Amino acid sequence: MTIGKNRGRAMAVGLAVALCGMGMTPAHAQAQQEGFAAIIDAARAHPGCLGVDTGRTTSGKQVIFAWFENKAALVAWYKSDAHQRAMKAAFPDSSFEREPLPDTPDDSGQILAIVSLKLRDAPRSEGAPLPIDTIGIELYTPLPGGVAVGGRFAPQAIRVPALREIDLATAAGRTR
Repeated sequence: MTIGKNRGRAMAVGLAVALCGMGMTPAHAQAQQEGFAAIIDAARAHPGCLGVDTGRTTSGKQVIFAWFENKAALVAWYKSDAHQRAMKAAFPDSSFEREPLPDTPDDSGQILAIVSLKLRDAPRSEGAPLPIDTIGIELYTPLPGGVAVGGRFAPQAIRVPALREIDLATAAGRTR
């Protein structure tokens, strides 16, 4: 998980740079960077979280991939202090009193939550909410099939029925 942690920190630095470019002071950007790294670390440490990775798309969206053991673990994360603080920081005037995932069956199995965020290129005043252009939170469960040659994207704890895992040397026709 060291690579994922480094990616998370690199993404936090990228987010801080983007926020600095939107008129934030270096101290405030540093606080945002630390806040982003802290939310990633909190998710990784949350019971039932099987792994977290981060990235950036070519369209400029920051992306978080977080795998959870089941709906109960994901709902517990949603209700956690760290996640509630993050939601309030992004949407200070909103209320988050509803029950999350009402349409997701309790026995849905493992869940991948993908959070994508794109910020507007707009100046931001001190204390103002993030200038969010888009934010999406999508949920997925593993489907049977697929192939992983030399490794896989999802953590090993994710059960993918009928996943073919092939050693890279074997795939390249080399003997071990």
